Amino acid sequence: MLATSSLSVTLVSLSHPSSLPPSSNSTSKALHNSSNPINRRHLITTLTISISITIPFAQPNSLAPLALPVADARGLFQMPPFRLTNRYFLVRAGESEYESLGIINTNPVAKTSVDNGLSEKGKKQIVRAAFELKAMGACEKGCWIWPSITQRAYQAAEIIASVNGVSRSYIVPEYSFLDARGLGAFEGKNLESVSEVYASDSISTTIKPPPIDDGTPNESVADVFVRVTQLMSILETQYSGDTVIIVSPDSDNLTILQAGLVGLELRRHRDLSFAPGEVRFVDTNSIPTYKQPASAVYKCFNPPNCN
Repeated sequence: MLATSSLSVTLVSLSHPSSLPPSSNSTSKALHNSSNPINRRHLITTLTISISITIPFAQPNSLAPLALPVADARGLFQMPPFRLTNRYFLVRAGESEYESLGIINTNPVAKTSVDNGLSEKGKKQIVRAAFELKAMGACEKGCWIWPSITQRAYQAAEIIASVNGVSRSYIVPEYSFLDARGLGAFEGKNLESVSEVYASDSISTTIKPPPIDDGTPNESVADVFVRVTQLMSILETQYSGDTVIIVSPDSDNLTILQAGLVGLELRRHRDLSFAPGEVRFVDTNSIPTYKQPASAVYKCFNPPNCN
């Protein structure tokens, strides 16, 4: 049974006598003397606001507790998710020009530069990935492609779209949530030195790479986890029953995302490493067998708080 309650509120300021509403005589004088300016304080203090509130109430003779409708919480995305309303494919972009030289480059200032584009090897890797997606039927009934705006990821998205017959209007560039993980002071160093970062990751999700003053972020696993969770919240809210292909410029975005989706301990995200041009269908029910960690003790049901 619904009951409607009407609440009437009169706003009157008692801080100063001059703020009280004028008497009926003074009001009458004000009406006859149109040359006097309107006192805004008097006008505001005499306003009456009527608020109608509709509240569901239980039957008068019922002893049952008040039952309020449950809100649709699709936008409140949690890791690991209770369910996914879309199906997802994760794709790492092919090798970049920087990677072909064995150099770490994660500064977002350079993410749209030509040097951050696909190398010749990287182009071949992503062509194979595009045909793999086609063989998997990823876009048979249509799909959305969400690449990072980073040059190599966006180039990869264009190749995927071309091979799978997807219009460019279905490519949605992502400007921040899919940036390559910022590696701080490792920027410009040899790719092999990234092993130091992963050694720290295995100890704690909150350890950041050493900082640097050139604008390159130094992100922990937990930092990246926040970004990719925000991305999934957007996708799960914006689409329903669709196929989404997420294209990342690096592996860490995807490994941390997949670890969160399947409930794997985030310190072990490296076990899910993506090679350049690798394609993976998101299966929230299991970790791919070839990436299965040695022990179930690394399961995590409240990331990133897994310690």
